[in-house]
Parts: sequence; C-alpha cells; structure tokens
Amino acid sequence: MGDTCTRACSFCNVRTGQPAALDADEPNRVADAVARLGLRHVVVTSVDRDDLADGGAAHFAAVIAAIRAAAPAATIEVLTPDFLRKPGAVEVVVAARPDVFNHNLETVPRLYPSIRPGARYYQSLRLLDSVKRLDPGMFTKSGLMVGLGEQRAEILQVMDDLRVADVDFLTVGQYLQPSVKHAAVAEFVSPEAFAEVASLARARGFLLVSATPLTRSSYHADADFAALKAAREARRAQAAA
Repeated sequence: MGDTCTRACSFCNVRTGQPAALDADEPNRVADAVARLGLRHVVVTSVDRDDLADGGAAHFAAVIAAIRAAAPAATIEVLTPDFLRKPGAVEVVVAARPDVFNHNLETVPRLYPSIRPGARYYQSLRLLDSVKRLDPGMFTKSGLMVGLGEQRAEILQVMDDLRVADVDFLTVGQYLQPSVKHAAVAEFVSPEAFAEVASLARARGFLLVSATPLTRSSYHADADFAALKAAREARRAQAAA
C-alpha cells in the first residue's frame, strides 16, 4: 500500500506523510512474485493507511485472494495495521482467511503516547480479540519490543491481556534505534532476562513464544508456522488423552 505511512511512531523508520493512491495491480504482482519464487510461507504487511475508508482491509483481502489463486500451496500470514476507527475492516481481512493474523502491540500501554502516539493500546488488543471471535481456528500473533523503558510488571500485564484475547504466538525482541531522531534505547535487555520472559510467557499458555534480543516479528515465519501447528495438535492430543 505504498512507502508512506499516515502515522509517526517514534520507533519506526518508515516515511510519514500523505500516501499515494493504492496500486490496483499490486495484489497480482505480489502473487506473481510468490509463485515465481516458489515461496512456502508469505508474510503480507503494510504501512498504516488512515486516509482510506477501510484502512486498506479490502486491499489485504485482494492480495490474499491473488496469492491463493497463483500459489495455492503457500500459507499466508498477514501483519496488519490496527484499523483504528475503520468499522468492518477486520471482518474483511478475516473473511479472506489468512493462515495467521498478526498485529503487534509493540509496547506497554504507558508508553503508547510517546512510542505509538497515533495508536490506542486497547484498539490493538480488541483487534486481536475480534479475530478469534470471528474465526476461533485462525492463528493469532502479536509482538513486543523491549528496551524502551517498560517495567517487568507491565510486560506481564501485556502477556495476560494477550492471553485473555486468546493470542497464540508471542514474539519479544530488543528495540534498536533507527536514527538519532527516533526514541532512544533505554536498556539493552540481557539474554537471561529474555529467557525469563519466554518462560513466563509459556507458563501463561501461549502456543509458541520467541523471545531473544534478535527476535523480529516475521523472521523464520515459515518454521514458526510449522511449530505453531504442531503445538496446537500436541495440545489437542493432550486434552483428548
């Protein structure tokens, strides 16, 4: 949906401004690239498009449909905006049936005004909850950055909030400052602290957790998707035993 975002998050190095019109041929070009490259798992993401009536939801759905037609064996993960004040948008994306619906909370609620000023924590949480209510079988995923000044208790509360929304997969990685104009790194979190976060997250019931300094939301996404499916099957088998 272009290279220009309508938000100005202080952690993100994407350009902010008034975006151009949507490229109607983009879904076909993305699908053609997926087919030509023989991709097994595809992550589809975008800038925020607050200028669009549906936030770009129909465009996401069109990309999913085009990939399904061109590469039916590929699995699809979407990493969407929050669709703030875009009623009906999440329903459009869920109806297109991606295999994984990802939306990152990014940070703890207290830091939203400085780190994610155009977003609302509870909107992002409601979005993830809505996906599960619309399609309980769809995998949901969210991610956090640490090192922005958050407290341990705040991270635990976010984990609890995500589990109430029945989110399956949590990623946690170290924030790195893209430029001197962006939010400063408050702390470089130790590998030991990441291991503790991972352990606490697993204890809360996430199907899958990735928490390391270099964890990023879409790294190793195909392997993670396979692990996610295996974890669900193992949990179902355990429940049936």
